[in-house]
Amino acid sequence: MMSMTGMVLLSLLMVYHHHLALAASGGRISGTSFRSSSSSRTATSSYSKSCNIPRSSYSRRYNTKTGGSPESSSSKSYSTHINSPARQVFAVEFSLRDCCIIIVTVFAIYLRLRRYADENRVEISVLKLQVGLSGIARSLQKDLNQIAETADTSTPKGFGHILQETTLSMLQHLDYCISGYSSVEVKRGEDECEKRFNELSKEERDKFDEETLVNSNNIRKQSVTSHEVVSDAVCNKYIVVTIIVAASGAHELPPIKTRELVKIALQKLASIPSNNILAVEVLWTPQKENDTLTEQNMLQDYPLLQPL
Repeated sequence: MMSMTGMVLLSLLMVYHHHLALAASGGRISGTSFRSSSSSRTATSSYSKSCNIPRSSYSRRYNTKTGGSPESSSSKSYSTHINSPARQVFAVEFSLRDCCIIIVTVFAIYLRLRRYADENRVEISVLKLQVGLSGIARSLQKDLNQIAETADTSTPKGFGHILQETTLSMLQHLDYCISGYSSVEVKRGEDECEKRFNELSKEERDKFDEETLVNSNNIRKQSVTSHEVVSDAVCNKYIVVTIIVAASGAHELPPIKTRELVKIALQKLASIPSNNILAVEVLWTPQKENDTLTEQNMLQDYPLLQPL
């Protein structure tokens, strides 16, 4: 049977690990410019409704002009006027109008099909770079916090600025990098690309206990939650930064095995032109300066990181 002292120590250990688990604060800078498929569907629907011209209205107007309602017109009077000049002119006008509607509708369908085919031929790369750093690099946290507080996350130009500033700060902290991972997936069309980008984003965001600083599409949120401070003497501290980018064209990142390859990967991300960037997301943990990411938590939550 466990002694009273052992039970107390076990309880304290459980509380201690509980505090560590709550220490995963996260920051996020995110912006996307994917085309909304719902807006195109709405536009198509409204266009179809505008082209839906009831034929009955034409017949009613015609019967009114020739005197009498549709119900009171006899087959005899109809045959009398069928070959009249007015009837012939009306028939020609009606036929031309029908032809115009058909031509416009067919042309609109053709444009949509061509646009869909073009989009599915376009290559779009979804790139991910993840880097683990020693917790000594606390100034990197401050840099990322500042970028989150000031960045424009609603335009491609802003996306480029986020990427430039983030990669520059990480290059300045290259000596603190201890592990890394990269991946590139080339997708066909925006829909497939957007789906994969969102999947990668959700995977990383789920690792945070709380997003304590967010700037997403110029919507900002900052938490005032305070986290448990853990002594340096008890555990090592680490920082993990993840960059996810969706950019038109085929791009490459080297597999991360050395710090030099981390440098090359960061430079490749920084060289992507702003007008090619469809989405960018930068995530880092911990976000709070007094927060801690332990070695155990890093290995558990980021198993793809390879030691450098």
